[in-house]
Amino acid sequence: MQLPSMNLEGKTAIITGAGRGIGKSLALGLGAAGANVVAVSRTQEQVDEVASELRSMGHQALALSVDVTVMDSLQVMVEKTLEAFGKIDILVNNAGVTVKKPAEDVTENDWDTVINTNLKGMFFCAQAVGRQMIKQRSGSIINLSSIGSKVAISNSVAYCASKGGLAQVTRVLAVEWAKYNIRVNAVGPAYIETPLLKWIKDQPEAYGRITGRTPMGRMGHPDEIIGAVLYLASDASSYVTGETIFVDGGLLAYGI
Repeated sequence: MQLPSMNLEGKTAIITGAGRGIGKSLALGLGAAGANVVAVSRTQEQVDEVASELRSMGHQALALSVDVTVMDSLQVMVEKTLEAFGKIDILVNNAGVTVKKPAEDVTENDWDTVINTNLKGMFFCAQAVGRQMIKQRSGSIINLSSIGSKVAISNSVAYCASKGGLAQVTRVLAVEWAKYNIRVNAVGPAYIETPLLKWIKDQPEAYGRITGRTPMGRMGHPDEIIGAVLYLASDASSYVTGETIFVDGGLLAYGI
């Protein structure tokens, strides 16, 4: 019996939102697993640093400044990736934003900002890459979801709506694209120590409330998301599609 491998040698992976936090950890992790990495972010300087770090470790990397809410830039992302590496095997849709406000104070601009990045940007990025994967008859797409797709998070109505939508888009794409040997899954983190959630550690009451409801008693680290994404990106998950793996320290099992 030969055990399934999570080696990504020779595969090409695009990671959006790769300049910092979870996205940076995923770019470095997939690179360490052997993938050619295309690190994507709106901020060129951030992904330049990530690509430089990957190259210093002997990995192939390309840094691209892309805004996932701008449709034309997504096609440019695909074209530049193909120019550099000839194919796209993996897409990690990680780019995301949030607005923390009570529902009654959310503006139209707040709503559009979150939905345009987290849901619209995610779908059209998957579509742009998916068209290439359909030609190749293979690929794995991993969307970064959240516990907010399953339970309510106060003061995060637009964010929860975007992640609930993302979960359903993941299922629909998995069903539609299975015939092309394209798998589409999601990974749903809970509270991870990232720049997006820095405010939690800065507020002892909020930090204590969250860690108190988490059976493992702490927030997660960005590197702890790598394993789930690596599994879904690799051939080890060749019969897994339409699923969400939650990386939450037991939070959903316990209940918020």
